[in-house]
Amino acid sequence: MDRRLGAGAYRLAPNDRTDLRTETFRMSESTLQIDRISKRYGDVVAVDDLSFEIQAGQLFGFVGRNGAGKTTTMRIVLGVLTADSGEVRWAGLPLDFASRRRIGYMPEQRGLYPKMHLLEQLVYLGRLHGMPGQTAHREATRWLERFGLADRRNDELQALSLGNQQRVQLAAALVFDPEVLVLDEPFTGLDPVAVDLMSGVLRERAQAGVAVIFSSHELDLVERLCDRVGIIDRGRLVACGTVPELRGRGPQRYWVDTAPAASDWWSSVPGVTVVRSEGTRALLEPAAGVDDQAILQIALRAGPVHEFRPAQPALVELFRSFIDEGRP
Repeated sequence: MDRRLGAGAYRLAPNDRTDLRTETFRMSESTLQIDRISKRYGDVVAVDDLSFEIQAGQLFGFVGRNGAGKTTTMRIVLGVLTADSGEVRWAGLPLDFASRRRIGYMPEQRGLYPKMHLLEQLVYLGRLHGMPGQTAHREATRWLERFGLADRRNDELQALSLGNQQRVQLAAALVFDPEVLVLDEPFTGLDPVAVDLMSGVLRERAQAGVAVIFSSHELDLVERLCDRVGIIDRGRLVACGTVPELRGRGPQRYWVDTAPAASDWWSSVPGVTVVRSEGTRALLEPAAGVDDQAILQIALRAGPVHEFRPAQPALVELFRSFIDEGRP
């Protein structure tokens, strides 16, 4: 059986006798489920009836404005905070101490020991997660080599640059081979080379069957890297899906490029808003019920049309659209 074809996609080979219902059950079992969790601090609602899931082998981008509830959600998954209501499950069962030992966590604020040597620290953290000492030493050494820090293994953490400290934070989350990775703003403060390195590591972990969720304000990076994206605002999930799925929910827009003599034709088209114009090109947003072919016909009557195509909004544009849509 071809195990991973993409986010949560499986294919049964012709000679595979596995019952499809059994395979579907296994897929659902290998899922981190956030089920209707809520958290209040007095009158402040930090998380409000929030539900989504991340399958094994999937990269999930969790995005929102500052204070939207991302960190609170991650801390509830880790058990650092207790939800007022709702439940978090992995493999179909509520998370407990044993299952949380299989989660690798990278906090937004660095949480390692500044005066502890790198190798010693990673070995210690690996053993806390149940690894034998020799195995922990081998894996700690391997991850330091992978992140280009092998020659710094005996240095104190505080002697490293902030970017290299970030690499060690990720190594600490990976050293015990977790089944789930929860990363809060892992790309903050990294240079482009380090971003590429970390991106590659996260893809590899997902391809190995790890469920990965990370928050980030780098929406272009989230768009390139993630299988699915969840957008949270004021504690509520306002959108969730693949980027193409989110585009399908957003406003339909079209790029049109006409001859220079007809450069202002769009201003007279009923039911169409000009979102942006760039010389002879315009980004048009038709109102509900306005036929795109009717727009094309009007453009053709105005003069030669060099371009007419649906716009592919970037995730940052979709993000703004969903956030604005959810505001009272």
